[in-house]
This record gives sequence, C-alpha cells and structure tokens, in this order.
Amino acid sequence: MTEPPVDDPSEGLVVGVDSGGSGLRIALAEAADGTVLDTLASREPVRTGPGGISAAHFLEQVVPAVRALRERAATGAAAGRPVLAVAVGAAGMATLGDELRAELPGAFAAAWGVRRLALAADAVTAYAGALGQKPGAVVAGGTGMIALGTDLVAWRRADGWGHLLGDCGSGAWIGRAGLEAAMRTHDGRRGGSAALLARAEKLFGPAAGLPGALYPRTDRPAVLASFAPEVAACATSGDPVAADVLVRAAGHVADAAEAVCPADSGALVALTGGLFKMGDPLLAPLRAALAERIPHARAVAPAGDPLAGAVALASALATGTLRLPEDASLLRLFDGETAETTASAQVGGGTEA
Repeated sequence: MTEPPVDDPSEGLVVGVDSGGSGLRIALAEAADGTVLDTLASREPVRTGPGGISAAHFLEQVVPAVRALRERAATGAAAGRPVLAVAVGAAGMATLGDELRAELPGAFAAAWGVRRLALAADAVTAYAGALGQKPGAVVAGGTGMIALGTDLVAWRRADGWGHLLGDCGSGAWIGRAGLEAAMRTHDGRRGGSAALLARAEKLFGPAAGLPGALYPRTDRPAVLASFAPEVAACATSGDPVAADVLVRAAGHVADAAEAVCPADSGALVALTGGLFKMGDPLLAPLRAALAERIPHARAVAPAGDPLAGAVALASALATGTLRLPEDASLLRLFDGETAETTASAQVGGGTEA
C-alpha cells in the first residue's frame, strides 16, 4: 500500500492516460476526487521498436497534450495548481513497457515535478474504470479478450494471449469461427453456413481468394474481428451455425471470468469493451454461462472506461488511498525519491501479451 502523500490533494491535479491500438486519450482531473476537468485525444498509436513501446514517441504526444490541457484550464479552477500524480494504462505494458518504466518517471518529474506515477497494463485500468477498488473480475473484450480479477491481495489474469494462442471468445475468435463455417459451405463440408458464406463473399470477395487476402495482412486480428458483427447478424436472423458460434464464444468468456474471479461471495463481475455491444445474441448465452460458472458473483455494469480507470488510479495515488495490489507485470508504482516501489522486486502476477 502507498504512503500518505506530502502534498495536499485538495490543491493539486492528476493526469490519466489511456494508450492503445487506436491512439491516446489524456485527462486532467482533480486530485482529491478524480473529477475530470478536460480531455484530449490523439488517433496516432504510440510506436513500438526494439526496446518495446517507444518512450520518446509517447512523451512527444503526452507532454504537449498535458501542457495544452493546463493552459486551457489556466483561467479556471486549475490555474497554477501542481500535478501530483500520473497514471498510465497501456496496451502491451507488461511485455513491451521497459522503456516506459525506465524513462517516464524522470521525464514526468522534470516536466511537472510529479512525485507519484503508476504504470499499468491496460487491463488494470479497464478493471479500475469498471469496478474501482472492489474485489471481483473484469473481462475486457474487443478484437482480443482478457480477464483480470483481484481479491485486493493479488491479481489473477486469464487469456489475452493473442489470436493465435488464445483470445478465446473475442471478436477475432468469433470472426474466424464464422469464416471457417463459411469455408465449410464453400467446400461442401458438414457444419457450414450458407448465410455466413454469403456475408463473407459480400465483405471480402470470392471465398477462394480469402486466404490470399487475409494471410499477408499484418492486421489479421482486426480483419477477423470485422466479421464478428456479421456472425451476430446471422444469429439474429435464425442461422443455427452462427448462433452456435456465439454460444461457444460466451462459454470461453465465462471460462476466463471464472478463472480470475475471487471465490468469496459478494465479488463483482463486469464486462467492458466493444465486444459486448454485440447484444443479446452473445449476451444472453453469456449471462447464462456466468450464472452457471460463478453463481456467487454479482454482475454489474462497468462504472467507467479505461481512461476513467487511469484517472482513478492517479487520484488514489495522490490521496494515499490506493488499495489495488502492486504487481511487477501489471501495476508498477514509482515515486520521486526511490524511483519505484517494492513492486519492482516482486515476481509473478502474469504477463500481458
């Protein structure tokens, strides 16, 4: 747990950053309660290189954005107030975040005199946005899928291993399963779907050309996931093969939630991300699967998104109220004097693909 901060949170500000495949979002907020004052967004994702996520490219975007946010607030309640803490949630932080961990503490201290910094996997900020600092499980689903749970002592993680090794039940998984069913009908094999074949050819062209159109792509997971809404549409129209794909996807998502959810009664479970906007074709079997696998947990709507989670982490750092557990891979804490907390000496807690 964190030490009480020296600075008065009522006089300070915090910064939350959400960095992912679609770009960056940055929020300036009140330190005391996390009330967001202003936000900025960039659609340019942070580059990766030999050292992982590029700290230089990250700082090129974030430092001017925070400067602009503070200038925009200069005539209001934020005028002249210090930034007390920063929290960054980034996709790939666990496995590709070495440069960020090495350079951001010093860079933020130099830019704003920040003493407290949290660097988190995006699954952690998704958790904090959805459930705050309560025990439970959060499944973040989109193109990929990862589940994260905590009893406030340690983190548990399931899946998030990418479309070749996992992400079971994700948008990419659903899209691939739907395209496989389309190709079965194209070949005359059992288990196919004429409806899915028709939609695949409308979207991608003749089925025989699909491997050549798909395999060379560097964004294959996104291309696969683009077919997931077609699977949902076919299921809604009564196609049994498409409906079965979504039932199987729901089972995979529930398996991941079960693997990470604390066993104590009263645990919460939330679903966050674009995958779950698919509606009842996926959500109806998913609700049934969750009730079967984790009957002790209570399903709740997510309170906020990953940017809200980053702001909540920063506010908790500034006020000395952080209860989420530190972890060498998932949530690393730094301060201005020791450079990082004892979390850097911890081992375990899983890694993020």
